[in-house]
Amino acid sequence: MARYTGPRSRLSRRLGVSLPLKGAKIGTDKDPYNRRPYAPGEHGQARAKKSSDYGLQLREKQKVRAIYGVLERQFRKAFQTASRAKGQTGVRLLEIMERRLDNAIYRLGFAMTRAQARQWVAHGHVKVNGRKVNVPSFSVRPGEVIQIHGSEKLLQMAKEAKLQSEERAVPAWLERDPEKFEGTVKGIPKREDVQFPIKEQLIVELYSK
Repeated sequence: MARYTGPRSRLSRRLGVSLPLKGAKIGTDKDPYNRRPYAPGEHGQARAKKSSDYGLQLREKQKVRAIYGVLERQFRKAFQTASRAKGQTGVRLLEIMERRLDNAIYRLGFAMTRAQARQWVAHGHVKVNGRKVNVPSFSVRPGEVIQIHGSEKLLQMAKEAKLQSEERAVPAWLERDPEKFEGTVKGIPKREDVQFPIKEQLIVELYSK
C-alpha cells in the first residue's frame, strides 16, 4: 500500500485527532481539527453512526499509523516485534514507534513535522554516533548521539523548527543541544511520553484476531 499523500488536514479530521502540520501548532486556531472537530465532507457534522468493535479497532490503528507516518507493512512488522518482547504488547509497540529515528528528530524539535524529519533522514542529512544513517525506521538506543548536518539552508530550517517548537517539550528520554543541532538518547521512551490519546489495546485486539 502506498504512503498517503493527500491533505493531512483532511486525514486529521477523518481520524479525529490533531496531526502535526507544518505551520499549524496543535490546539491553535490554525489546527484544522481544532477549528472543525468533525469529519470532512458535506455530511461531516451529521450524527455519526455507532462504530462496531472492529471499526473502533481499525480506526485506532489508522490513527497511530497516520501519527507516525508508517505503512501497513511497517506497522505490522513493528507489532510482531512488540508481541515477541517482554511486557505489554501495546506499550512495546508505541515504544518502537517512538524510537524511530525520524520521530526522535521531530521530538527533539529539529523538524516541524515527522514527514520533514523522515525526508532529512532519507536524504542523508542525519548522523548517529558520527555515521550517516538514511533509514527513517532506524531504532535509536540509549547513549547514541543524533546530529543534523547539511547546508546552511538546511540548518537554518532546523533552527526555525526549533524556535517554533519551543512550546513542545523535549521528552525525558532525549536531551537536546540546540547549538550543535545534536540530541542524545538518554533512555527508553515510556508510555507517558507519547503525546497523543491512543488506546493501544484496541490495536492489540485487532491484530490478535
